[in-house]
Amino acid sequence: MGNRNSINGGTFFGPAAQAEQAIFLPPAPQLRALGGLPARSPVLIGRDAELADLVEQLEGPDPAGRLITGLPGAGKTELAVHAVHRALALPGRYPGGVLFLDLFGYDEDRRVDPHRALGSLLRALGVPDGQVPAETGERTVLYRTVLGAYAREQPLLVLLDNAGSRAQVDPLRPNTSGIPLLVTSRHTLSDLGLPVLDLPVLAADDGVALLAQGLDRLHPGDRRVADQPDAARETAELCGGLPLALAVVTALLGDLPARPMSAMAQSLRDTRRRLARLTREDLAVRAAFQLSYRHLPPDQARLFRLMSLNPGPDLATETAAHLAGLPTEDAEPLTHALARAHLVQPAAVHDRWRMHDLMRLYAEELCREKDTPAARAAATGRMLVLYRDLAAAADQQLQPGEEPGRRFPGRAVALAWLDTEYPNLRAAALAAPELGRPDITVVLHALLIDHQSLRRHLEDFEAVARKALDTARTARDPLIRSAEPEILNNLGTAQRELRRFAESEASYRRARELCAERGETELEAAVLTNLGLTYQQMGRCAEAVQVLHEALAAYPPDGSLRERGMAYTNLGRALHQLRRLPEAAEAYRADLAICRAIRDRHGEAITLNNLGMVLRDQQLRAEAAAAFEAALRAAHDSQDHYLAVRVGANLTLLRGLADEDDPQEVVDRLTEAATTMDELGDAYMAAQVRLHRSTALVKAGRPEEALQVLAAVLRVGHELGDLDLQCTALENAGILFHGSGRYAAAAGRWAEAADRCLALGDHDRRGRCLGRRAGARRALGDEAGAREDTAAAAEAFRLAGTAAAAVDALLDEGR
Repeated sequence: MGNRNSINGGTFFGPAAQAEQAIFLPPAPQLRALGGLPARSPVLIGRDAELADLVEQLEGPDPAGRLITGLPGAGKTELAVHAVHRALALPGRYPGGVLFLDLFGYDEDRRVDPHRALGSLLRALGVPDGQVPAETGERTVLYRTVLGAYAREQPLLVLLDNAGSRAQVDPLRPNTSGIPLLVTSRHTLSDLGLPVLDLPVLAADDGVALLAQGLDRLHPGDRRVADQPDAARETAELCGGLPLALAVVTALLGDLPARPMSAMAQSLRDTRRRLARLTREDLAVRAAFQLSYRHLPPDQARLFRLMSLNPGPDLATETAAHLAGLPTEDAEPLTHALARAHLVQPAAVHDRWRMHDLMRLYAEELCREKDTPAARAAATGRMLVLYRDLAAAADQQLQPGEEPGRRFPGRAVALAWLDTEYPNLRAAALAAPELGRPDITVVLHALLIDHQSLRRHLEDFEAVARKALDTARTARDPLIRSAEPEILNNLGTAQRELRRFAESEASYRRARELCAERGETELEAAVLTNLGLTYQQMGRCAEAVQVLHEALAAYPPDGSLRERGMAYTNLGRALHQLRRLPEAAEAYRADLAICRAIRDRHGEAITLNNLGMVLRDQQLRAEAAAAFEAALRAAHDSQDHYLAVRVGANLTLLRGLADEDDPQEVVDRLTEAATTMDELGDAYMAAQVRLHRSTALVKAGRPEEALQVLAAVLRVGHELGDLDLQCTALENAGILFHGSGRYAAAAGRWAEAADRCLALGDHDRRGRCLGRRAGARRALGDEAGAREDTAAAAEAFRLAGTAAAAVDALLDEGR
């Protein structure tokens, strides 16, 4: 075709390489002549799977090509270049080389339109200037004809980089099989019909590796990443895994070899200045983002900016619509367009959107620059009100006896929405005062409690309650200030669930003082109900019984049945721990009647589980099994998976002790239940399940393993500062040691348990431990010690007011 020039032994077609011109490149081994193709790094980190996928497709029998898309700076061109190199190295696969053209689709000054692109491609293919047609359509026909001729002799690749639209690509597409087309674009150009490879950002480990490799290339032997691995990881995370940002950081560190990695991490922590610091000469993350933003029409640009006002990690299309003050159906196409441009990304759940961390910072900058304070405040207010109203509607469905709502037709739908939206609701509750809406924090804190308790978001429960309390105490609005006692009551509950009992008691006591000052009788009764449960969990069961009777007497006749029922359940727990089993069962049955009257399926599950434990201790195994089975059904019905695990563990142990199930199966199921509790982050309940497991191991004839489990439970008890848990582990270990004839070890464990019972004020339990210790000392021949322990046990039972139980216990020890 003429116009040939030899370069480094290869063949170069067309004019000299310029920014907008196409380059037709020879195949291997003359890859050093790839003058117009962007440089590639020696190693492509974190893209092994994507690279293998591309090369496999190019190696296949019908290589149609691929669209590589992703965020600005995600490394699309780099991946494509590596894939081309791999493809050209395939023996005999692409002897014609690669035809490359950068379309500059996002640069208004350098964007290559199809007419100019076709001219450049034709000249690169060797068509003389005088034979290049004037019309775009004619250029397309000639281009495809020439490509077809080459494909028959020397199949080749076409790589179109940085395409901004389908209109830029369509006229440049080969129409001949055997010529695959690779396209890179920031937009998901699905209408091209090419398989799409959406390039994710790098994982943190890969980001660290990229930093290490880049610094070693600039300064061989650079050890900053190895010497400060935590700072390197933080830097990679602050770059959001974006290869462009990591390249900027590498260049900045390369400029100053003495700059420690920790200093770089510190400089990037400031979110207001991070984008400015991710800039070095012609490398700039903000500049890359600007190229995409400038392409947006005004309505998309405004929504993009306003979406950054959401304090949570993602948002629904409905939320985006409220931010923009639009109907949801009008906002939907805008979010889809932003997603195609990779300015937002689809979240894991359909119709939800998230932003890359650096893109969000860019949107925040633009929002501050282009949207007035009044416009930002109005958008934020619309969003917070939406969160408040929807949370109220969802929480309503978690309450007992509620009819299906218009937005959430039942508990399951409400829980599903809360599970999905929870991170945003939590973030909104914590951010609302600074966003000018302190009332939202106080309301959301109350609306989220049931969900937080159900899903065991206990640290969040406390954090939001504390934020609400600070807000109430500093608010100018008297209505917000009046919420302080209720918030204190809720804070005390969070602290109790976190097993910080002293703090919980202090919060409840202060709440009770405020209730008394303000004459809020029903709230005071609710506070007493919660305080009684705290006392029970502290082992102060006699005080718990007294306080709970006060609470039941304080509830007005027309007061909340649900609150009254909770007082009965808490009373049952305290009576159970005091071994007043018939009274405990009576209290639970009173609550059970209330739960059924108000259709509180979740409360029913809790109470049936508690009743089952009392019936078990009364040796009424059939009735206990029936209670646990009913509790399990109710727990599943109310979607409390945490409670279902607890009930299942109780039922498993009961059946195992009754020889209804294989001992090994019982051990396995309890092991699984304990693991589930670990995964939920509930160390206390995991320890309780392991206590069950130790019993099952004994039943399976494996007492030494049971002792190991009890030692682990004891360690957890020490870590949590939980004397009751320690006491149970020690007491049970003593029984196992005694059963194997290790009387000295048994006596020691029971002595430690008795000391903890004394600290707890649990005289009945202390009497049992001392009675057992008397038996161990007698077995050791220490009659004087045995008589001393027996007398101490009798005194403990007298203090507990359980003389009958004392006789039974001593008779049991004798037997």
